[in-house]
Amino acid sequence: MSTSTDLIKKLRGMTGAGMLDVKKALDETGGDIDKAAALLRERGIAKAAKKAERTARDGIVGSYVHHNGRVGVLVELNCETDFVARNESFRELARNLALHVAMANPLYVRREEVPQELVEEEKRALRAQALEEGKPESIVERMVEGRIGKFYAEVCLLEQPYVRDDKKTVEQLLGEAVASIGENIVVGRFSRIAIGE
Repeated sequence: MSTSTDLIKKLRGMTGAGMLDVKKALDETGGDIDKAAALLRERGIAKAAKKAERTARDGIVGSYVHHNGRVGVLVELNCETDFVARNESFRELARNLALHVAMANPLYVRREEVPQELVEEEKRALRAQALEEGKPESIVERMVEGRIGKFYAEVCLLEQPYVRDDKKTVEQLLGEAVASIGENIVVGRFSRIAIGE
């Protein structure tokens, strides 16, 4: 089956994928542009997962200062090569992450960084809350495990809904960037300063 040039151009514009990948996806989905875009996303995320094992030792520091000068953020965003670190879309990602940190105010990058005593304290509070609500002991533990996920989504950058598109998390945003840029991308650390906080 031959795929039209216009369809290939349109899908490339939507996904940023290479011409051969786009043509192959369109051929596999019988020319259905939505199915082909979904297929390319799946493949890109699979490739991103493989790239996550590679070391990201280069990168940049992205920054954001709110227009009133009362909130400022620095974000260390790492990649594998200085070539990607100079790439405009990589730099824009760093700026967008700094903006996200300014607005969402996470405390940690990933859940492994949250001190265990803080997690235990939160679990105790959630357990007490569930018991006060009159929930039976048998389901309290499952409720606590479910609710602790919401706690992580509040305090961990990677698990927060992205401020510019709350249908995806920051981690999913990074996965999409890895898929389109072609290198492992990792948030190293961040620092947020706010007047009066």
